[in-house]
Amino acid sequence: MTTVQHAIDTLEDLRRDWLSALHAELPDAIALRHRLHAQPRLSGDEEDTAATIEHALGISMERLADTGRIGRVGPSEGPSVLLRAELDALPVTEATGAPYAATNGAMHACGHDVHQAALVAVVRACRTLSLPVGLVVLLQPREETYPSGARDAVQSGALTRYGVAAAAGAHVHPTVPAGTVATGAGVVNAAADEVEILVTGRGGHGAYPHRAADPIAAAAHIVLALPELVRRTVSPMRPATVSVGHVQSGQPSANVLPDQARILATMRTTDAQDRSDVQDQVRLLASSQAEAFGLTSTVTITAGEPVLYNHPALVERMDDWLVRSGIDVTEPMRSLGADDFSFFGEVVPAVMSFVGVTVAGHDEAPELHHPRFLPDDDAILDVATTLVAAYLAGAEIIHLGLT
Repeated sequence: MTTVQHAIDTLEDLRRDWLSALHAELPDAIALRHRLHAQPRLSGDEEDTAATIEHALGISMERLADTGRIGRVGPSEGPSVLLRAELDALPVTEATGAPYAATNGAMHACGHDVHQAALVAVVRACRTLSLPVGLVVLLQPREETYPSGARDAVQSGALTRYGVAAAAGAHVHPTVPAGTVATGAGVVNAAADEVEILVTGRGGHGAYPHRAADPIAAAAHIVLALPELVRRTVSPMRPATVSVGHVQSGQPSANVLPDQARILATMRTTDAQDRSDVQDQVRLLASSQAEAFGLTSTVTITAGEPVLYNHPALVERMDDWLVRSGIDVTEPMRSLGADDFSFFGEVVPAVMSFVGVTVAGHDEAPELHHPRFLPDDDAILDVATTLVAAYLAGAEIIHLGLT
């Protein structure tokens, strides 16, 4: 038997023992999920959530990125695989009617409570097992807002200090068939940047527009031109978009011309050069349109998440471990959504997977961030099994020297 085959056989034994131990952890994991769901905390205010999960994990953890936590189990030296769960909830008023529904105006409407409970079950289930490489547990704050908790974790140097050689995350998703997981090598999420365009002119009376410099007309032309900007800048073979989410100018009045208009937009790209080119073209469009109307413009672009890229070797091996664990691998779930897990993929091989879920009482599950999005408790086991498969894949590529 080759050394590689022996290592894989050892991992297979670990997989069976780990998944068997997971089932014993499920009742406590479900109770923890309900508790966390009922007490959500918004981005930057996750201290209570982090403390609750740290206590449930029962391991020594270091504070990270303000309210986050990081710890390691298994071998204390050498390379490790990082598994992440997000801490924050959303400013959404829950409408699920569940007995454990949140009542504080916040909600785990993105499934982070499921991810948290699943990660706890995974770690508790491996307490008596012999892990071949370290398992780094990351409780990450501020996934839903800026500044990104993942970015702060990377910039802190924690991944280097904890020997992280591969990273994995799993996210529930209502458009993925229940009982399946979507991985997919390459780009799965876009880079996301926020754009603010201020167009400044000179206010006046609506009856005498020739005596003013009206920013509304220029802003309207800019809003309509942004989709065309993408079409003439980016190859149609590479997904990209600029979507305007907010336009505001002056106070409500029919006959008062304001002196400034404000446009807020999100920019999504899947290629680094496209990202730079679109930013340049947004600035040029704003300045040119403003100048044509006798106005000035200011463009502020806030860089968000980079492209989320799944490492091909890690995906290949994770898919195999998922199938061994009885989970079907479905088509990749690629979109122009964004997740700050992408910051980890810039420094180590990483994979983000999407776990199919059902929502009781809905033939067609509500979307992420919807006030009625509440995955069934069965999702905890599916996410936990996915995280175990990700760890095994990470351990395998570490052994093969593919990191």
